[in-house]
Amino acid sequence: MPGPVRTGAYRGGVIELKTPAEIEAMRPAGRFVASVLTALREAADVGVNLLDLDALAHRMIRDAGGESCYIDYHPSFGASPFGKVLCTSVNDAVLHGLPHDYVLRDGDLLSVDFAASIDGWVSDSALSVVVGTPRDEDLRLIEHTERALAVAIDAAQVDAKIGDISAAIGDVARSGGYAVNTQFGGHGVGRTMHGEPHVPNDGRAGRGLRLRPGLVVAIEPWLMATTDEIYTDDDGWTLRSADGSRGAHSEHTIAITEDGPLVLTARD
Repeated sequence: MPGPVRTGAYRGGVIELKTPAEIEAMRPAGRFVASVLTALREAADVGVNLLDLDALAHRMIRDAGGESCYIDYHPSFGASPFGKVLCTSVNDAVLHGLPHDYVLRDGDLLSVDFAASIDGWVSDSALSVVVGTPRDEDLRLIEHTERALAVAIDAAQVDAKIGDISAAIGDVARSGGYAVNTQFGGHGVGRTMHGEPHVPNDGRAGRGLRLRPGLVVAIEPWLMATTDEIYTDDDGWTLRSADGSRGAHSEHTIAITEDGPLVLTARD
């Protein structure tokens, strides 16, 4: 789940660097989150209810002895505790989609965001898929979020800056003709889902926090087809595009290491 912009994030917050042993201890959470998203991608189909997808993820959390990061989550930008274990954003719902009684239809663009804690460590990841018959413009939108994620991960090297990650995302977005909303973006991950630093989805290379070994962050580009403006739905959580255009979202939790970025939520 993307975190909101926090003014002075690099000055006011505490940034925790993980030891190599702690990064190893985070691997099970990453593998679990990846396995849930893989199962959800396979389960998402025409005629499937969003509540059934949420129930599947809930069962997998219970079976793994894990904890949901969403169900009791109540930040300042949410109207109430979230109450579900997934974000399921369909079509013009672009982030924080609250699962509800909706049956997926042919051609729907579905983004699924999931975070969970295993043995006290959190991982967070997201993907987008088209259910049934795809539209070329939806596949192109998804491809750009995935490519933006890939180049942002490549930029996450020791002694690089947060701005290098952000600029990489923004460059890919603009190359596809997409505008970038920076109200919500990536974030630190550890014992909790949202920590410092904030990782914007656009920025200037060479600026911001220096990346050091042990920093663990979620990087999550999200794009909308023809706007960079959003509004909050009546449910108090779901964010929708201002012009009704569709959105896509890709996310991985990564660790900065001397050997390069380690993707903790890599999927098979």
